[in-house]
Amino acid sequence: MPSVFPTFAPVSPQALAISHLLIALLIIMGAVFLLVAVWIVVNIVRFRARPNTPEPAQYYGSTRLEIIWTVVPALLLVVIFGITIRTMGEADPPIFAPDASAAVRQQERTPDLTIVGHQFFWEIRYPQGFITDDELHLPVGKRLYVQLQSVDVVHSFWLPQLAGKVDVVPGQLNDIWLEADKPGTYIGQCAEFCGTAHAWMRIVAIAQSPADYAAWLQQQAQPAKQPTSGAAAAGYQLFMNGTCRNCHAIAGSPAGADIGPNLTHFASRSILGGGVLTNTPANLAAWLTNPQAVKPGNNMPDFSLNSQQVSLLAAYLETLR
Repeated sequence: MPSVFPTFAPVSPQALAISHLLIALLIIMGAVFLLVAVWIVVNIVRFRARPNTPEPAQYYGSTRLEIIWTVVPALLLVVIFGITIRTMGEADPPIFAPDASAAVRQQERTPDLTIVGHQFFWEIRYPQGFITDDELHLPVGKRLYVQLQSVDVVHSFWLPQLAGKVDVVPGQLNDIWLEADKPGTYIGQCAEFCGTAHAWMRIVAIAQSPADYAAWLQQQAQPAKQPTSGAAAAGYQLFMNGTCRNCHAIAGSPAGADIGPNLTHFASRSILGGGVLTNTPANLAAWLTNPQAVKPGNNMPDFSLNSQQVSLLAAYLETLR
């Protein structure tokens, strides 16, 4: 089950550094707040009005106090600046080693993953040549170099338990390290308002053992199989002869568009619609019936499919594993 407070449950060195910084800042701010609050209470009690008590003496300046409340905050800021700089280096280590040659530095690094932000889903491209959407897999114990880009507006990629936030800007390549110390499922989110359906632009990261990850890569690299009989075959014909193929791609079929999510292994994913629903046959049918009712503002129109068409399309899509 995903952590309720993911920033306090890091599972990578990068996220651990950020979590430590947050805890340090909370301790410092908590101490300052406690000191001020206690001092206010002490003075309220000590100098409260009493019967027949003369007006307290008035002080119009204190050099010592002014020095204290200037120097102490300045020192705190220096401390915060120092631990922040250290955290930046730990959370975002350089792509190349410090002693790398100039030739190595000039050579463009091939990313282990490329993640592309769309309104309103994440496209994950693997160097093995296949694409998934909204659900990325990574091997435990290996640091992956990830490039981030957007095809429309500014997004922000954030997986709190694995890494810090990074803006995803049209026309600009940003990068990030992703790494997981232990297997698990970790939830991320677009952290930059990007349109009506921004709240449901989530991403699921699944960290697997190296063996399980290798098996998953092999499975995902296979093209989709074309059904030859039954409702699934009828759904395949409906998909290919209708408007579905104008937006979606399915490897091994005539559908090759890249406007909407890639559906090659759609049924193997845990979520649909950018995380608005878990990927079950019932939820898939609800999505196909009226995607705008499920996720208002998303870019898939309501095609007014009848119940038979929904059933056939769902039967076909459920074969894409």
